Amino acid sequence: MQTVETEQPDQLDARFRFENFVVGSANRLAVSAARAVAQSPGAAYNPLFIYAASGLGKTHVLVAAGHLARQLKPGLRVWYVTVDEFVDQLNDAVASGRTSALKERYAAADMILLDDIQFLAGRRETQNEIVRVFNALQGSGRQIVITSDRPPSEIADLDQRLITRFSGGLVVDIGTPDYETRVAILRKKCDERAVHFDSGVVEEVARIGFENVRELQGALNRLIAVQTLENTRVSAQSVRVLVTERGVTPFDFGEAQPAPSSLTPPRGLSFTPVGSPALTTAPATPPQGDNEFAAFLSDLSAAVAKHLEAWHLRIRESADEWSAQGYRTDMLERAIEAREAPDVDKLIAEYKSIVDRLSSLQDSAASLDPSQSDADVFKDPDRLDEAEQVVERLFHAAEPLRAPMRELGRTSFEVGLSNQLAVHAADAVIADPGKKYNPLFVHGPSGVGKTHLVNAIGNNLVDASGGKMTVAYVNAKEFVDEVIKALQEGTIERLRARYRAADALILDDVQFAAGTERAQEELFHVYNSLYSRGKQIIVASDLAPKALETLEDRLRSRFEGGLVVQIKEPDRILREKLFSKSLSAAGLATDHSLVEYLAEQPAASANEISKTVDRLAKATAVAGVQLTSLFAWQELQGAHAPPVVSKEATANATDPFFLDGEKLVWDWPDVSGRAIEELR
Repeated sequence: MQTVETEQPDQLDARFRFENFVVGSANRLAVSAARAVAQSPGAAYNPLFIYAASGLGKTHVLVAAGHLARQLKPGLRVWYVTVDEFVDQLNDAVASGRTSALKERYAAADMILLDDIQFLAGRRETQNEIVRVFNALQGSGRQIVITSDRPPSEIADLDQRLITRFSGGLVVDIGTPDYETRVAILRKKCDERAVHFDSGVVEEVARIGFENVRELQGALNRLIAVQTLENTRVSAQSVRVLVTERGVTPFDFGEAQPAPSSLTPPRGLSFTPVGSPALTTAPATPPQGDNEFAAFLSDLSAAVAKHLEAWHLRIRESADEWSAQGYRTDMLERAIEAREAPDVDKLIAEYKSIVDRLSSLQDSAASLDPSQSDADVFKDPDRLDEAEQVVERLFHAAEPLRAPMRELGRTSFEVGLSNQLAVHAADAVIADPGKKYNPLFVHGPSGVGKTHLVNAIGNNLVDASGGKMTVAYVNAKEFVDEVIKALQEGTIERLRARYRAADALILDDVQFAAGTERAQEELFHVYNSLYSRGKQIIVASDLAPKALETLEDRLRSRFEGGLVVQIKEPDRILREKLFSKSLSAAGLATDHSLVEYLAEQPAASANEISKTVDRLAKATAVAGVQLTSLFAWQELQGAHAPPVVSKEATANATDPFFLDGEKLVWDWPDVSGRAIEELR
């Protein structure tokens, strides 16, 4: 599936703006530079290179610059792309012989926002292509803004030509926010979510030495969850205890942005829309006898009209050509009606690039479902996003995603102190998916119920939507295998499309993705696509994100950006519930003294409790007795009373001699009875 495509304006994440970015001493220079390039693209600091560790807001500043540039000049073509996406586009373009379309795509941009440039390391061919694109854009005055987790000189295996070019503009860093900035960030987030803490709580959180802002956000999420989900008032004294599990989303900051100044024509002149005969004089007229001025206006009007007719004609000819092939040309018609003449070459190149993408999508749709290949959406450049979604749904229909396990429901999940916060967070996600706690990261040792809980969330989301919601459940091991298979078969784009079609994604045992390269890369793409569209993401692991050392920072910091909750070993109350439930399921007696005795025994997980009940069930079957607290004690402590042998067991025995109670000693009542006098 061809991926050379044109970014659309709404593909800049709407949440990342200067208005919600808190400016402090550690990021002030970067923000000022980003504002400057947004206000005058290509004129100042080209390129602008912003570097910072993961989670400090460099992507936020990058995208905010794009939003501001578009706000000040709505017709500006601003494209955001990660290095990984650019590499994929280049590989697909080379494979399909469409490199010229890729070059045209980037040549049509006014501003390129290139994220995570550090991933160019070791990719020599891609670096060569970046050099060519860089030269073409910079030579024509287009603005380039780049982000990285390190300065240009510290990116390993980077072409010297790129180092020189990246360093030739302005290189600025974003540091860890100081205490005052951290307090401002936390207070702003509390205001946005209408959450009020007791005096000193926010300040105490700000005093904790978090490595990045995402972790700070995750700590706040945890406190909000404790106060709102558990109805427990958070105090300044309890902050450090509650924030022992640090979970932290791409972060939002905040600064007011001045409104752009409006432009007015000089007194005495007014402008008419493009398509009108010419410029005309306003009601105010020049002094009588000023024939030279009137002649000047007449000549100017004629010249402008001639110029307008020329670019009108070129766009009209292009529109007629594509219309004859069945494509809608509203995009070109709007340009004709605009007040100012556009860059006609860029406009036509952009339109052609979109049409090429639509053609590729139409081919994919035809291969999956011929009845969809003639859909109107594939002939309308304004509906490119919709066409993408149609193909994603077709991929999903051809190879459905695995749904959550229906047997693992929310009502069958027992709640105790050890999992209470995780369950409350799960219920909040079910009630409002993709909003408050996204992603939700659940961690804990094996067997404590993580898989049950995340599947229960998925099943409830499906049920609440009346079956309309597509919830994908996948174990990280399975995801890695799928990526390997897709690479072998050349269907990696199909894999992406399948998962991007989901309304919610449940990723279980994410620790098994740690240490992989391409699987983490694909997971990163899927995560960004779902998260940017407000889709719920739920992750489970045996370790907290910070402990997953071989997981890439860009993934780990995103997981920390939501709500991280832990499920611990079952507490006393939960053990009682689980033993009672397991005993009933096994058809065994569940008297209070038995359940109470069993609940007093330590158990590391629900699985261990199930194994204990299974052991007791087998022991009672062999002994032919009912399960009591005394028998359970004897079995678990290894101190059995002589069992009663049933007649059936005796009749079926191969050698009755060994089952004769008078000949067989099962257990000595006293250890002294086992003493044997030493032979002399």
